[in-house]
Amino acid sequence: MLTRTPAKSRNLTFGLLMLAPLVVVFVTMGPIAQDSAYHGLADGRTLFGIPNFVNVATNVGFLVVGALGLHLFFTARVPGATRSWAVFFLGILLIAFGSAHYHLHPTHETLVWDRLPMTIALMALFSALVAEHVSPDAERKLLPVALATGIFSVVWWYYSDDLRFYAWVQFGPLAATLYMLLAYAGRYPHRGYLALGIVFYAIAKVCEFADGAIFSATAGAISGHSLKHLAAALAPLCVYLMLRARLTPYSASLRQSP
Repeated sequence: MLTRTPAKSRNLTFGLLMLAPLVVVFVTMGPIAQDSAYHGLADGRTLFGIPNFVNVATNVGFLVVGALGLHLFFTARVPGATRSWAVFFLGILLIAFGSAHYHLHPTHETLVWDRLPMTIALMALFSALVAEHVSPDAERKLLPVALATGIFSVVWWYYSDDLRFYAWVQFGPLAATLYMLLAYAGRYPHRGYLALGIVFYAIAKVCEFADGAIFSATAGAISGHSLKHLAAALAPLCVYLMLRARLTPYSASLRQSP
């Protein structure tokens, strides 16, 4: 753990990890266009009259986890960055619909509705973690700025055909989050769920890149992209389990003061 590092040094490192990748990408690289081959997923089977059925159906995981998370916030007083966590689960719920819409007819136009809710969930997650690790007062201002940044990254990509800013939204906050979990003491327990969620997210990315290889290895039973959906849905499930665990009397006794 790096929590003994002076606060000023931690904050400086945190900021650099957030912004340096964005600067490097824009200074050293030209625009990154969306490859049209991206839409050519390995499993294009039509079942029950639904094209790309398995890739569509495996989004049910996001629907379930998003609904569970929102139900938790409607029925209990969960301690922590309440607004950010609620928006996070709303984003997860919307991913189910946006991703299903995209996979029914994979094009650049439908991909927008897949990526918009993803950025909402990612930036709400980032806002929540900053509020619970770096500054409890940050959420009120950071959440709308983070959401606007995520949405803008998709708009930027769609109208400029340049993925650089969107790529940063996906991976810049993630790098800063990894450092945040090591360098800052959390205000709430059960942070191990976050580490497990990051593992599932990494597995999802591996499955995405190995789409065709997994489809071939399983003799066409399931593709890497479909497995990506299932693994990716387990990441927010870990967040849900972490937040639900905060409601126990034991967790309440461990809660740290801001």
